[in-house]
Parts: sequence; C-alpha cells; structure tokens
Amino acid sequence: MQVSYHGHSAVQVSTGTKKIIIDPFINGNELSDLEVANLEVDVIILTHGHNDHFGDTVEIAKKNNALVIAPYELAVYIGKNDIKIHPMNIGGAYQFDFGTVKLTQAFHGSSYEEQDGTVVYTGMPSGVLLTVNGQTIYHAGDTALFSDMKMIGERNSIDLAFLPIGDNLTMGPEDAVAAADWLKAKKVVPIHYNTFPAIKQDPVKFTDMLPKDVGVPLKVGEKLEL
Repeated sequence: MQVSYHGHSAVQVSTGTKKIIIDPFINGNELSDLEVANLEVDVIILTHGHNDHFGDTVEIAKKNNALVIAPYELAVYIGKNDIKIHPMNIGGAYQFDFGTVKLTQAFHGSSYEEQDGTVVYTGMPSGVLLTVNGQTIYHAGDTALFSDMKMIGERNSIDLAFLPIGDNLTMGPEDAVAAADWLKAKKVVPIHYNTFPAIKQDPVKFTDMLPKDVGVPLKVGEKLEL
C-alpha cells in the first residue's frame, strides 16, 4: 500500500487495486501539487463538510464516477449531485471491496458554505480508520485532542496516523504529540498546517518531539510505502 500527502489534509492511498483520496482540497489550496483535471481516483473519503476538506469532491467524483464515503448528512448532501455515495456514521464500519472503513469521533464542526454564502449543516465531523490487507491508516480529520484516542489506540493496531498540528482550528503540536502517544501509531504524519497564516507550524519540529523513527514529515507529493 502506498500513501502520499498533498497539502492541508489531502491524502492519497493506493491499495494496489483502488485509488483513494481523503479530503481532496485542491483548487484554492496553494500547497497542493494536484490538478483536478488529471486526478484519477476510485473512492473519495470525507471527514467532514468544511470547504477546505470537501474541496473538489463533486468535480472529482463526476469526472471519475467515483464513490464518495462520508458522514451521513454530508453524503446525502453530495448525493443530490447525482453522485454515488455511501453514508456512514461515527462508530460504524463497512467492508468495501478495497478494505474496511470505520468512522471515529472528532471534536470539531461540520458545515459547507455554498457559493451564494448559504451555510449547510453537514452532520458530525469524523476521523477515519482505513484497513487494507491487515494494515490500518488513521486519518484524524480536524479535531481537538480527546481522551478516547487512547481507546482507538488500544483497539486498533495503527500503522500510520495522519494528525493535524495547525492549532487555532485543531489541536496544535503539543496535543498532537499526546495523541500520537495514545494512539500508539507506528508512523505519524502531520497534516492541516501552513495552508493559512493562522495555522503556521514547523512539521519537522513536531516530528522531532516524537519517539525516534515515528514522525514522518512528508513533503507535498512525497510517498510512503506501507
């Protein structure tokens, strides 16, 4: 399995048979190295509805006839665009042909602002546990530090965790260090930083606070083999 980071919270996963993207914020994301027109994916997974995570989901899904997996209210909202959806809710898991997806809680908000300024409530925010061929990736989405991360770490063998470090809107580096400890992830990649002035952080400084060989400050476009 191959994973790559593409700025903000966008992550791609190649299982060998399927191409997956999580939170595809591309257009409007100056840190992204992707182009929507050239992106080929089979599955889109969304953690919540905020525009900087919902991103280019509709255009990507239509172009690729991709399946969108998202929290229930968000999935239903997206489905109105004649897009294939699979609604889920926190605590639920589902076995797809590429692996298992389970949504975890996240402490944040979730809404989508349409072009005319209308704000649409999109349900509860979530994190994602993606398990493929016995390997598990945890994408925390946007979240504060919360004590049930200990339970997530105890109940799952996490090979790779993507954790927000930007602060202000999510947990900051110090809380993310605690999260990494509680999750017991073998590898940790920082996300959700440097996109906007309010979330400016040094990813290397963060990974240096983690145990040796755990922190992986992936550069935009850089790949990691699991």
